[in-house]
Amino acid sequence: MDIRQINDEYAVTGQITPDDVDQIKAMGFKSIVCNRPDEEEPGQPSFAEVAARAKELGLDIAYVPVGRMGVDAEAVSGMVDALDEFPRPMLGYCRSGARSTAIYEKSQHLRG
Repeated sequence: MDIRQINDEYAVTGQITPDDVDQIKAMGFKSIVCNRPDEEEPGQPSFAEVAARAKELGLDIAYVPVGRMGVDAEAVSGMVDALDEFPRPMLGYCRSGARSTAIYEKSQHLRG
């Protein structure tokens, strides 16, 4: 994993696997948000697989996919909800971390 810290409450990374979730918890993250749509490419772990491991470890996890059309209002709203409801620090992931960064930045305009 190539985790990039955005600020004290949020960091991003590329695609994670269920096995990565143990390390994510050990690093101190309290919640995860998935910004990658399922089945974007062959062999990609599904959100359900990652979520099952996260829940086993007591981490909150949300599915707020950002597709090829980019960050839309519905996704931003879902991200705001996750940030307001879940404990931090939070780790966002997608294919490379770029969409997770973009949606976080757009959500900050609504969160004040």
